Amino acid sequence: MSTVPVLIAGQWRPSQSTGTFRVENPATGEQLPGEYPISSWADCDAALTAATEAAAVLRTLPREQIAKFLNRYADRLDARKAELVDLTHAETGLPKAPRLADVELPRTTGQLRQAAAAVLEGSWALPTIDTKINLRSVLGQLGPVVVFGPNNFPYAFSGAAGGDFAAAIAAGNPVIAKGHPLHAGTTRFLANEALEALKETGLPLATVQLVHRIEPATGLRLVSDPRTGGSGFTGSRGAGIKLKNASDAVGKPFYAELSSINPVVFFPGALKERGAKLSEEFAGSATLGGGQFCTNPGLIILFASDDTEKFIADVKTRFEAANPPVLLGKPVVRSLTEGVAALKAAGAQLLTGGAPVAGPACRHANTLFRVTGAEFLAKPHQLQTEMFGTASLLVVVRDLAEAAAVLNQLEGNLTGSLYTDTTGADDAAYTKLEPILRARVGRLLNDKMPTGVAVSPAMNHGGPFPATGHPGFTAVGIPASIRRFAALQCYDNVRAARLPVSLQDKNPNGKMWRLIDGQSSQGNVGG
Repeated sequence: MSTVPVLIAGQWRPSQSTGTFRVENPATGEQLPGEYPISSWADCDAALTAATEAAAVLRTLPREQIAKFLNRYADRLDARKAELVDLTHAETGLPKAPRLADVELPRTTGQLRQAAAAVLEGSWALPTIDTKINLRSVLGQLGPVVVFGPNNFPYAFSGAAGGDFAAAIAAGNPVIAKGHPLHAGTTRFLANEALEALKETGLPLATVQLVHRIEPATGLRLVSDPRTGGSGFTGSRGAGIKLKNASDAVGKPFYAELSSINPVVFFPGALKERGAKLSEEFAGSATLGGGQFCTNPGLIILFASDDTEKFIADVKTRFEAANPPVLLGKPVVRSLTEGVAALKAAGAQLLTGGAPVAGPACRHANTLFRVTGAEFLAKPHQLQTEMFGTASLLVVVRDLAEAAAVLNQLEGNLTGSLYTDTTGADDAAYTKLEPILRARVGRLLNDKMPTGVAVSPAMNHGGPFPATGHPGFTAVGIPASIRRFAALQCYDNVRAARLPVSLQDKNPNGKMWRLIDGQSSQGNVGG
């Protein structure tokens, strides 16, 4: 069996590999066609050299050409939708419809087109002009960006098509994609469509490159190489923190989505008013997609009462009635099993589930744990272990003071939700707890489950460390996500003709918002 090539410098070429791996169908355990390489440093070194050369060319190209590539790439993916979805379904077990065909792929191509629109409009780059001292600045190219794709979103967060990819390209950077081994064929398909779009639009062919898998030491070297401008990572906390440390050690930007248990607080009035509806809402969110979402509600805070006991019993019944879906692969089952074991070791009471489901498919029983507020406060670190799957911990507190103490022990999270009644009975308690939770999450929700991340300019899909690598940035939401992969470039007394077009006196398109002498304007300097 021949080994699948890597994409370097515009060519699919044999890898200088240290080994190989295969992809399995998680629904059947069957090995799928194709043997993929584990790239050595030689592959990464060659990709960085090619990306550096591509970056030099990209700096000279009009932004319209980059936008044209992003739009053409999106068009190509839409045109081959059926073929792509079939491949991804076989590799991941994710449903063809609605998940892949009707939700994730349209979101992905929509992100690419939103990025293209931002490139054309230009305000994302924050052009700033001070005419009094002839000083001007704008966000510009950072350099080659390495994007590590995750297991759970093979399109929308892929290293070769997802949000970090679109943001890095929009900022004018070449991307080196590190595919995920659980869906290597999907990432190869995406990268090949990107390559064809590059050819059609005239961008340097090394603007998009792909290695399928690398050893951990190679990854550390890649993110910290002097030629690397920055990196984006979505994946496990353990691997992400090692990569972050390597990047931080040499001052390289590293934007990561690391882990989150997404606390949800149900206030007493809310449960009394609509407890059955809320148990249905929570169980539906927790079991959606096998719980394989970074915004899955993993920690639920409840106040001791009869209404709470009814809620818990109802949720348990719903967890047991929901058929455990196929998970993304054996590593996901193994990681979830380890997380469950950590909560058991910390003394959490298992209400249901707690073990993998026997058979060839990758499945794990829907799992629900319970502790008191005092038990949580005794072992807050262990009881915040992320369980990536349909698994949640219910924390039943005595009163408002204990709830506040629990929230004060929480690590940084992507989201936090607060459910209150509609008559105002919970308002005083909300006022006391909201400031504590607000400081520990990137996105605060009211009366809404956290699953689902809208691709909106107002979205923050980030959070305080350790949920993410940098608390002030988001992986979703253009234009903010683009700015992560840009450098602030200042021009002091530079002659007009030598300035980037966005900083010249004439507004290049009449639509770009620029800060001119402290005033936001779409006009010309002096106009």
